[in-house]
Amino acid sequence: DTIPARRFIGPACVIDVTADVEANADFLLTHERVLAWEQEHGRIPRGAWVLLRTGWSRRTDPKEFLNVGDDGPHSPGFHKDATIFLAEERDVLGVGVETVGTDAGQAGGFDPPFPNHTLMHGAGKFGLASLRNLDQLPPTGAVVIAAPLKIVNGSGSPLRVLALVED
Repeated sequence: DTIPARRFIGPACVIDVTADVEANADFLLTHERVLAWEQEHGRIPRGAWVLLRTGWSRRTDPKEFLNVGDDGPHSPGFHKDATIFLAEERDVLGVGVETVGTDAGQAGGFDPPFPNHTLMHGAGKFGLASLRNLDQLPPTGAVVIAAPLKIVNGSGSPLRVLALVED
């Protein structure tokens, strides 16, 4: 309830790793991969939303979406070095994913555990999960509006994320 509304609106940078995730459900976006994306699309601007397009939202069956095996859940996410780079070097508003959480499924065993939550939220940034229709967004040029419900003393909130794209 105390976050200024301007912190919910920013340009979208959509990084498409769908092919990587089809080959490896545990794919992690690295700092190097972000730099490669910037070589092609330009520098990620301060105050941007970085959205990880993985194709995961096509998984409409709950079991397939959660993708839990004997060794825990398997889903893509951000490598610790990419999270640090985005939060510190690019000063993004936050990140968004198509999966159930902003950390990879196996992130409970990482060092630190759940690095995207720990480092991104620790830097005062946000995380958007369970996004859909990222395949309809260009790599750059869209604007994302992600306003949560105004919950007093809330640590999180459901929200409806909108992306505005020029025709």
